[in-house]
Amino acid sequence: MFPVGDDNSQRRNFPVVTPALIGINVLVFLAELAGGDQFIANWAFIPARFSEEPGANAVTIFSAMFMHGGWMHLFGNMLFLWIFGDNVEDRLGPIKFLIFYLLAGIAATFAQYVYSPESGIPNVGASGAIAGVLGAYILMFPQSRVNVLLGRQVVAMPAFVVLGLWIVFQLISGVGTIAYTDESANVGGIAYMAHIGGFVAGLAMALLARGLPSSSDTA
Repeated sequence: MFPVGDDNSQRRNFPVVTPALIGINVLVFLAELAGGDQFIANWAFIPARFSEEPGANAVTIFSAMFMHGGWMHLFGNMLFLWIFGDNVEDRLGPIKFLIFYLLAGIAATFAQYVYSPESGIPNVGASGAIAGVLGAYILMFPQSRVNVLLGRQVVAMPAFVVLGLWIVFQLISGVGTIAYTDESANVGGIAYMAHIGGFVAGLAMALLARGLPSSSDTA
């Protein structure tokens, strides 16, 4: 079940921040390819290094959320951001959405950090921040239809079903990660705790945003 688009009929404005974030992610990934392992060592978030010198490594909390582990990692993240980010941006407004996105990414990073503060594995990716976007989307647009690729057919399904299944997968995978990940092997993989942390943060911020004026109210 692969999402390829959603219902944008409720969107009032053309997104600005969402495509800008996609552009920055692509540019940083190209810089990452050019810089190689040294670029990753310098700018990825490494829990053990942060534990030793939090101040000196604080910038990597932000830089790591624009880095990726490969082309497919980048493509998948940017696809989800493009499909779901524009609607959340439209509801919050560009400035609030940018703040929301960064805070979700920070929450995701620290969710993974709390789970494995002594890990020497570099953490990279926008997945945590985008998980926050999904958390907000499922709360703001539960009845929206998401077009998903099922086999050779494109089928419209309710957003809460598509994203609900994604949440369940992350929770199940997260439990497995907690139970079976061998940190001593120093092998990278998917930071499920970051996904869960980002999603919960996005959901919480979306709940708080319900009591704030919408972008149309402040225009």
